[in-house]
Amino acid sequence: MKPFIIVILMLNSVTVIAQQNQISRKELLKAAINQKVKTTEIQEVTLAPGLEVAKHLHPCPVVGVIKSGEAVFQIEGQPKTILHEGDAFYEPKNAKILHFDNASAEKPLVFTAIYLKEGKEENIKILK
Repeated sequence: MKPFIIVILMLNSVTVIAQQNQISRKELLKAAINQKVKTTEIQEVTLAPGLEVAKHLHPCPVVGVIKSGEAVFQIEGQPKTILHEGDAFYEPKNAKILHFDNASAEKPLVFTAIYLKEGKEENIKILK
């Protein structure tokens, strides 16, 4: 029985090593959230070409990934940046978002937003 178990364990090891050669991982983002997360809400958001989103904040931290298009992104106190397809982003809880605009006048911007909630916070608050 022992030789059979050893052979099975060896085959499992070979399978795991083979799978690891077929899976690649690329770190997109690390962010310190500093809150307990009880629920998440994941949304796919599409912005029309040329759309400039109103200044806003999120009562919960938001992480996301650009699926297609490019975004002009700026958190108050930080420089504007351009997020490209595949880029990840982090919007801290209650930070003023000055820009999350579609950088293209021709193509829509599509991104996935993940809202990390402690309770029943709303997803977004538009600022005046």
